[in-house]
Amino acid sequence: MAMVYQAGLVYEKGARIKKWYGQFRVYQQDQQGKEVRKNKKVILGLRSQLRKHEAEEKLREIIQQHNGKTPAERAVLPPDDSVTLDWFVKEKYLPLRRGKWSTATKKKTEFEINHYLVENLKGTSLRNIGLFELQTLVNHLADKYSDSIVRHAFANLKSILKVATKLKVLAENPGEDLEMPLTRPVDKPTITAEQINSLIEAIEDLHDLCLMAIGLFCATRTSETFGLQWKSYQQDKLIIQTTAFEGRLYNRVKNEASRSAMPIPEDIRPIMEAWRRACPDSSPDALMFPTFGRQARRGTKVPRQARNFLKWRIYPITDKLGIPRKLVTFQVMRRTLGTDLQEHGTMKDAQAALRHASIKTTANVYMQPIPASVTAALNSRTRAVLAKKPQVSGKTPEAMLPNAPQFQKVESTSA
Repeated sequence: MAMVYQAGLVYEKGARIKKWYGQFRVYQQDQQGKEVRKNKKVILGLRSQLRKHEAEEKLREIIQQHNGKTPAERAVLPPDDSVTLDWFVKEKYLPLRRGKWSTATKKKTEFEINHYLVENLKGTSLRNIGLFELQTLVNHLADKYSDSIVRHAFANLKSILKVATKLKVLAENPGEDLEMPLTRPVDKPTITAEQINSLIEAIEDLHDLCLMAIGLFCATRTSETFGLQWKSYQQDKLIIQTTAFEGRLYNRVKNEASRSAMPIPEDIRPIMEAWRRACPDSSPDALMFPTFGRQARRGTKVPRQARNFLKWRIYPITDKLGIPRKLVTFQVMRRTLGTDLQEHGTMKDAQAALRHASIKTTANVYMQPIPASVTAALNSRTRAVLAKKPQVSGKTPEAMLPNAPQFQKVESTSA
């Protein structure tokens, strides 16, 4: 029997009770997003109750509901059930979005999407995920995880569904009415001035002291600290030009605001100058804090990894001092500085020191002026912290550097 695809085929079937049946083709999208056609059969009604032309009219209405009148109308219909969330994320969403992410952001975001979203909805057809399933999932995450994890999952989920709708994998976006649930209070610890002084008193390696001083008193991000090159050091300020992530150097920064000139507090400058003189290679393109080991001996420019540096060089010191490890991270150091600056300058000074303000132009970045109030605020905060140092030690920044006996020879360590 020849099938008329546009109108479908109506035929009768049945030995004792005859019925009208309809056969037609539906238009769907496969996993590659291509339009495919599949045969579909429906029961139209009893032959005794419908004439053939009535059955044909009923079939035309069914075809209209499934396929529409034109290819453009058919294209917006939901996909078949084989398009799952995990397939869409892997094959469509991540390839589309990862080009805009830095290496660190890409690794973190892909882990969060796969761990918190895909694992919970794996194998589920996209068109079978509704508002109830979505809201239940984020509510469940809120019961188990921190505010930041839930907020990232919430944002990622809405983004995935928005892209699926734009690509016409979904006819409607089920996440439009998704709401952010209440989460547990966020713990944002800071390190005290007494703990900072105890730590810098106990560090005996000039390389380690300089690196930690930058983190504690200059508010650099982790990737910025370990990606510093000597050309970024301008005696009284730092200019971030490169960043590092997991032992690799990148010629990019988080955003243009990150290129703002960063004042170096006056009491920290002797430490940095001492390390510049002691550093084996202080040429402009050399790393300020390179890895010491096989890569360094081969002349390879390899940045230190933050977690290894803290684990092997700093945490043994903080453990002896009784300082919790969670307080000695570059994020906590940055948060502490921003919090303290509110007592030593204006909120705008703190914003400028943390480089959260946008920059209009970066053409002449090396000559960017630094507001005197920002430098004054950083100086005031640094001196306030160092003033709480126990007086019995008699160890001042000048005493630490550069003539102090323990800094005459810089250790070569492999962290």
